[in-house]
Amino acid sequence: MPGELIPIIAIIFGCSIPMVAIWSKHKMRIAQMQVDATAENTAERAAQYASHVQELEQRVRVLERIVTDKGYDVATQIEALRDQNRVDEAGSGVPLGLERRENA
Repeated sequence: MPGELIPIIAIIFGCSIPMVAIWSKHKMRIAQMQVDATAENTAERAAQYASHVQELEQRVRVLERIVTDKGYDVATQIEALRDQNRVDEAGSGVPLGLERRENA
């Protein structure tokens, strides 16, 4: 009986080896497709991040230009205009005689 099992076992192994090879190739293809999809997704995200970083760099350049090109002077001018509006609203600086003539 053991001598009869050897050819049967050899046939089973002989048939199963190609099936295992086909299964392994299939698994490798699936794994490669997953790697490709992940790489594509990663490249897309990297491009989005690069675009966002470039936009932020441009904004920083604009802010740097504002600060270095009279940026502080602009703030001073805005405050001076606010002060002028307060003076105008309060009627400060108007001679007393002129104020009465306008009201009359």
